[in-house]
Amino acid sequence: MEVISIVLFLLLAVVVSGSVSRMLPLPIPTPLVQIVLGGLIGLSTSYRVELDPELFLLLFLPPLLFLDGWRIPKDELLKDLPVVLELALGLVLLTVVGMGFLIHWMIPAMPLAVAFALAAVVSPTDPIAVSAIAARVPIPRRMMHILEGESLLNDASGLVCLRFAIAAALTGSFSPAAAAANFAWVAGAGIAIGVLVTIAATRAKAWVSRRYGEETGSQILVSLLIPFGSYLLAEHLHASGILAAVAAGVTMTFAEISRQAMAATRMRRNSVWDTIQFALNGIIFVLLGEQLPGVLAGAAQTVRITGHGNPLWLGGYVLAIVAGLAALRFGWVWVSLRLTLLRQRRDAPDGTLRSPEWRLVAAMSFAGVRGAITLAGVLTLPLALDDGSPFPARDLAIFLAAGVIILSLVIASLLLPVLLNGLTLPPEPSLQAEEDAARVIACEAAIREIEHAQHELAEQHGNADFYSAAGSRVMDLYRDRIESRSQGARISAEARLQDRLERDLRLRGLKAERKAIIDTARDRRIGSTTAQKLIRELDLQEVRTRG
Repeated sequence: MEVISIVLFLLLAVVVSGSVSRMLPLPIPTPLVQIVLGGLIGLSTSYRVELDPELFLLLFLPPLLFLDGWRIPKDELLKDLPVVLELALGLVLLTVVGMGFLIHWMIPAMPLAVAFALAAVVSPTDPIAVSAIAARVPIPRRMMHILEGESLLNDASGLVCLRFAIAAALTGSFSPAAAAANFAWVAGAGIAIGVLVTIAATRAKAWVSRRYGEETGSQILVSLLIPFGSYLLAEHLHASGILAAVAAGVTMTFAEISRQAMAATRMRRNSVWDTIQFALNGIIFVLLGEQLPGVLAGAAQTVRITGHGNPLWLGGYVLAIVAGLAALRFGWVWVSLRLTLLRQRRDAPDGTLRSPEWRLVAAMSFAGVRGAITLAGVLTLPLALDDGSPFPARDLAIFLAAGVIILSLVIASLLLPVLLNGLTLPPEPSLQAEEDAARVIACEAAIREIEHAQHELAEQHGNADFYSAAGSRVMDLYRDRIESRSQGARISAEARLQDRLERDLRLRGLKAERKAIIDTARDRRIGSTTAQKLIRELDLQEVRTRG
């Protein structure tokens, strides 16, 4: 009962955090609110959540990384892949090596392998925290795509580096040659397992659906099991479960294109995954707050590990780590963007290359806040070495990682809105022509199918004029769409404006319908079952209208 009560309090804190962050007059990011609420839970109860590292890793990371890989825009990722790879791989390796030696130099009592492990967990960035910070100042779309792609890949690369650092700490030795060979197997086998598990699972459920019909609940459950199955199988074969989960998510996008589920299944599945993402990300930050009282209570003992007597040194270490991370990221982002510009066509009138704007470099640097993956990674540090002795400086590493998360969130929440205000990236090529062409193709296919269907119905049931009139009314709608999307740029723009106006009017009409049904149900003129059915139909229409 105690464990269940704690879990319920954590979930309640996640629910409350969203409302509280919106009520606050200042743009306080939701993760900070969740940390504070978690701290209140930790102070108000004598019970503590005992986190088992392996269980924590299994419960939180596979679904979050799987969903990131599933939902990330693939075309945008490929377009900016050089920049993403430079940030996600090069910057992670630089951070692990550079910050590892810096942390070990600052805190000699922390073994070098543990310092590398701490550097590995603070290297991944968190775009969800960035979105929460910049909610009131929109991030340029292309910049957000780069941050999402970087986060997806540096989560995997940082956690793989963490795995090697922990192995070195447990065994007391590290061989670069053996590590390189092991990395090839860990990465290659992990990616292959994620791809194969996803393809096998999606093909199996598609085969069952074709032969015996589709059941929405089981389809959703399969999508929930894929990341855990990929992760567990990869770990069983001593490969990277993290990379398996990421690869499974990326593969899920392409597998779903060829094996589409029913519309109702997709809608419900998206809702389930949205809830899981919101809950898991929130619980991680609430857990950080819940653990903080215990970590701070042991600050005196923790600081003695560093050889100092004043706990304020811990704050100094956090500041130094955040400053080091910011300096490395700023320099690497500037060099990365500069190299990208060198590979592109010279677009300046005088033939010279324009240096990246300093505000863009600064915004990209401060957008690299640490969040859920950093906390999840540091909490997976083993409790003990192979000989049974306590893992060296584990509490200190958790404290420093928590401090980096909180301080990076605070700094970004103060500076990022200022840097993003009025910031524009180079214009992107418009996708409107591509969208219009796809809509025309889809409408033409719909007209052909409707013509075929009305002929079939007329042959089966007679009364051809009746079915012809019904089909003509529907086809006229599609023909209007084709005409509006096939004209010149000005007419197409007017058609899109008209579409938006019609959508707004339809939404207002649906809102009025829903209010009328609710009022009728309150007056007991219709039953609750009828009201629920009608409201659900209106909800589905609204979802389709909003697109």
